[in-house]
Amino acid sequence: MSHPVLSALLPVVLLIAIGLIAGKAGWIRAEATKDLSNLVFMVLSPALLFRTMSVVHLEQLDFRPVAMYFVCAALLFVAVLVWQGLNRRAILMALTATFSNTVAIGTPLVGLAYGQAGLVILFALISVHALVLLTLATLMLELATVRETAATGAAGEERHPLRTVLEAVRSGIVHPVPLPIIVGLLFAQTGWLIPPVLDRPLLLLGQAFGPLALVLVGVSLTRVPVGVQFKGALGLSLLKNLLLPALVAALGWATGLSGLPLTVMVVAASLPVGANVFMFSQRYGVAQDLVAASMAVSTALALGTVTLVMALVPWL
Repeated sequence: MSHPVLSALLPVVLLIAIGLIAGKAGWIRAEATKDLSNLVFMVLSPALLFRTMSVVHLEQLDFRPVAMYFVCAALLFVAVLVWQGLNRRAILMALTATFSNTVAIGTPLVGLAYGQAGLVILFALISVHALVLLTLATLMLELATVRETAATGAAGEERHPLRTVLEAVRSGIVHPVPLPIIVGLLFAQTGWLIPPVLDRPLLLLGQAFGPLALVLVGVSLTRVPVGVQFKGALGLSLLKNLLLPALVAALGWATGLSGLPLTVMVVAASLPVGANVFMFSQRYGVAQDLVAASMAVSTALALGTVTLVMALVPWL
């Protein structure tokens, strides 16, 4: 347990395993899982994000590692589209290969492994992660939908792509993840401190986020079908868990990035597929089984792949 990789990953693995056991045993029903998920992302997560960023001044943030991360994500996104073709299914596959679970898994993992300094770097990424990737995916999906509808001559409700994209941008900002980060940063610039009577409850709520989020990851895995989608899910998972962090590490090394910023970006890139991708597949009615299976396989593989990545990043 003295090794930093083991000391950070073992609690994560154990908490996910506890969730798996609880889900398999039926101790947490599907209805309760939804309510607990709302508690995690609507109450606990904002408390942690706001409190962490409420003492961070803008001059402490360096968005160069974040920009480098998105360059790598864009390269992989485009590569998947070239491989699979420009259609809705390919766009969902590209999003699956590039969208990380930076909140439910990334936040507790980076916090355990790299402390408060690591979380500040991760939160800089989280503040724009969904906004950039999901807005890009929305734009492409809407354009693909219009093109496919025109090609088939199917009639249906007309949606202006620009309006949908603008709604996606708004939703990406007014959201329980980026919004408390932005508000916390704005609060920090005032120079004020959170009063102790408010800071203590925020601290307790933030401390509850990591364990409950990881247990819920385990519970959700028991309800995801893999079956015939395993081969495709495995391929996408390897792109997400290994190729993306390799690209981030290579570009970071080539551009002279080093130390904790590069480490956190590489680890964030190695995280399993985030849940927002499945919500997109449901919204557009495309590749739902493949995306769900990819989330399960990617999370299971992460126990080994994230361990490997975290063991290798000190050599960068």
